[in-house]
This record gives sequence, structure tokens and C-alpha cells, in this order.
Amino acid sequence: MTGISNKASIVVVGLILASVVSTFAQRSEVGFGIGTFNYTGDLVRFYNFKYSKPAATVFYRSNLSNVVSLRTGITAGKIGASEKPIDAFAAQRNASFDLFLLEASMVMEYHFLNWRDTKKFVRLSPYLFGGLGLFGMSGNGPKTAEYSNVQAAIPFGAGIKYVYTPKWYFSLEFGVRKTFFDYLDNVSAGDQRYKNFKYGNPNDNDVYYYLGISITRTFYDIPCPKNPYK
Repeated sequence: MTGISNKASIVVVGLILASVVSTFAQRSEVGFGIGTFNYTGDLVRFYNFKYSKPAATVFYRSNLSNVVSLRTGITAGKIGASEKPIDAFAAQRNASFDLFLLEASMVMEYHFLNWRDTKKFVRLSPYLFGGLGLFGMSGNGPKTAEYSNVQAAIPFGAGIKYVYTPKWYFSLEFGVRKTFFDYLDNVSAGDQRYKNFKYGNPNDNDVYYYLGISITRTFYDIPCPKNPYK
């Protein structure tokens, strides 16, 4: 798994760098946002707002057409949870984790409405996104297994944009990060001959989430005779 992760890391980094160069050349859009990281895995089986922790993101966007965009970004924040016992085994394990997570990603966005249409001005547009990412982590507690602190992920999700002016707009977004990694919470396969209860389901990889709002500045003029929002 480490070999696969390293190869995926090289590919994703190369794609992200190429996209950043392209985006800078076009000087299209830049933005930042604040939100929360969350997690599901061996300790918490379902999304629970109780375990939301602060996170922030910065990103660049290149608009390939009126409805398709390419976005590269960096997102960082805290992520963690404590055992939510669903049986006697989980209650005995009583595990927890607290990490700092840094993510680099590249995703394609598809907007359902042509919010750049100069003849029919649209303030709201829902969108979907999906792509590739890498995340690195550091935090407390000893490792229960040997693994790389940098792993691959598949980010995908949905959001909605609100056009405040042709140069400024806001977004609300919820994204899922599907990982190929089961040690985000430091609990996975273990030697069940030893009754330390520090093991979980090795066939159920961890997932983390980002929920946030962002503001974006456009650095080129949208061709329209006047600002329709004044």
C-alpha cells in the first residue's frame, strides 16, 4: 500500500503543479474559506457534528468554460474524535485521536447553471466536484503500525455559489474525502490474541469531510455592459 501511495503522490503533485502554473498564467480566480473537518471510521461510524474541528482553505480556480472549472487548493485544520461505543468491545477500547491534517487537491467543478451568462444573470448556481488529493498528518499518540504520513484521497462533493457582484461571489460546500487508508484514527488491524482491544475493522477505510464557506475574487472582467447587481 505504501508503494501505491507514493506513486499516487507523485502523480497528484505533478498534476497540481501543472494546474497551478496554468492558473497563474490565466490569472482567473483566487479565494479562501473557513469551515470544519470531520471524520468517520472505526471510532465513529456516522457523521456527527460533535466532532467537527476548525479548518481553512485557500485555492485557485481556472474557468475552462461557463460551466466547468478546474480548482487547486490547500486545506488545513484539526481533525479528531473519541470512541462512541456501540458495543462492549468499543467501550473497552475507549480510543481517541487528535491530528493536524494538511491537504492538497485538484478537482473539476461542474455548474448546473450558466452563472456567467451575460444575457440572463443568475445569482445562484449549484455545482458538483470531484478529483484527486493528497493529505499529510501529524498528531499525538504512538503509531500502532508502520505507514506513511502522506496518503492519497479522492475528494468529491457538492456546493452552491452566490454571485454578489461579477467579481465577488460566495460558496457553501460539503466535500467527502475517500481514503485508501485505515489508520487516520490509529485503529485498524491488530493481533487479536492480545486482549488490548486496540484493533478495528481493517476492511473499512477511514473517511474525512470538509464543510465550509468561501469567498472568491475574479481577476478578469466578465463581458457585460454594466453591473447587474447595483
